[in-house]
This record gives sequence, structure tokens and C-alpha cells, in this order.
Amino acid sequence: MTMKVFTVHQPPKLTGDAARDAERFVFVRDGFHFWAFILGPLWMLWRRMWLVLFLYVVAMTAIQIGLWALGASPIVSLAVDVLIALLVGFEAASLRRFTLRNWKTVGVVVGRDHEEAERRFFDAWADRGESPRPAAASTPVPAMRRSPAASDEVVGLFPEPELRR
Repeated sequence: MTMKVFTVHQPPKLTGDAARDAERFVFVRDGFHFWAFILGPLWMLWRRMWLVLFLYVVAMTAIQIGLWALGASPIVSLAVDVLIALLVGFEAASLRRFTLRNWKTVGVVVGRDHEEAERRFFDAWADRGESPRPAAASTPVPAMRRSPAASDEVVGLFPEPELRR
């Protein structure tokens, strides 16, 4: 049996109750999504991907109007629809991650199915002694210091980092 790769996303606001917060984590499987290919708009509704659905409807309407204006045959129109459906099927995981853009990506896990991936992730999470908790406010990254021995010459492909002020 093949192993599947999942990305794990933590919601932006946690309650502080580790058990309840763990239920809110979202596991997004990479790979081709058959139902997104067959029933794209319904799949988007089911996943509550409102912005993606809106953009899909607008794009499909514009494409169909453009094909009609060009006088494309129904076979060409059908071929375009199938190709777009294939694209949605292959990019479904990326579209889902786009809707979770305000969530924190906390890991990548591999498992035979969704249940095994969850078990592996939370086992590793517990082994690290962590519990789902709100992300700390971002702290500014210290500026890189230029070493005294660094010259202005570039060696290789990467120049020496400059001092930020």
C-alpha cells in the first residue's frame, strides 16, 4: 500500500484546551483528488472554499464566453472543460492550503491513510512535550552582522550578507 503525504495546519485561535484544539487541526493530503476532478464546484462547496469557488466560477464563465466569441466547437469547449477539471484535481491540495493561508503550518506527516497520519503526528507532538497552543507573537529577526574579514568581492554565486539598519 502506498504512503500518502499530509500537511498539518493549526488554526489561528486556539482555546487552550489541548484535546479540543487538537480536533481543529486540518490534515491536507497531497496528490490528485478524484472528487475535485469529477465535481469541482461541489467539492469546493463541501470544503467551504468560498473564494476559490468564486474565482473558479468567474474564470470558467470568462473562458466559456471567450470560446463562444471565438466560435469554438463544442468538442473544443468540452476538451477545455476536461483540462481545467484535471487541473483542479491535481491542484486541489494547493487550493485547500490557500484557503488555510491564515493558519500555521505545523508539520508534514506520512501515513497510509488520514487516521494513521493523525496518529503519527500527534504521537510525535506528544513525544516532543508540546501541546497545541497559540503561536507566539512574531519577534523581529536580528540583523545579520558583517564579519570583519569579509571583503566586497563575491566568491561563488552568493555575496556576503549586508548589514541591515
